[in-house]
Amino acid sequence: MSMRSHYYLSIADLAHARGPVQALSYDGAGPNDLAAAVQNAMRTPELFERWRAMQDEPDDVDPSLGVVDPQATASARVADLRTDMDLITDLPMSVVRHRLNLLIGNSWQLRDMRKA
Repeated sequence: MSMRSHYYLSIADLAHARGPVQALSYDGAGPNDLAAAVQNAMRTPELFERWRAMQDEPDDVDPSLGVVDPQATASARVADLRTDMDLITDLPMSVVRHRLNLLIGNSWQLRDMRKA
């Protein structure tokens, strides 16, 4: 049984928060768009499958990176000069990290993580 976790994340400069591959990258304009993109990336296999298809050997990709959490929730808001995001999911950090990196590159920081 998986443990639900509450990830507290921050993005220093949302206007420049983009992943390394434009076709997979977040392209929204604000915190609500970011939260929707992250929530969708955790709930559905769409982002993972698009990334997997781009790999040299898609069949060799670790299938554990493709797990989803249909109950994942994400919300984001502007706080001071950064964007804070709350993500609640039972996905492991390795999957969360992979999907965030695809969406917004290394623009994010994990501030805290607690049992949800």
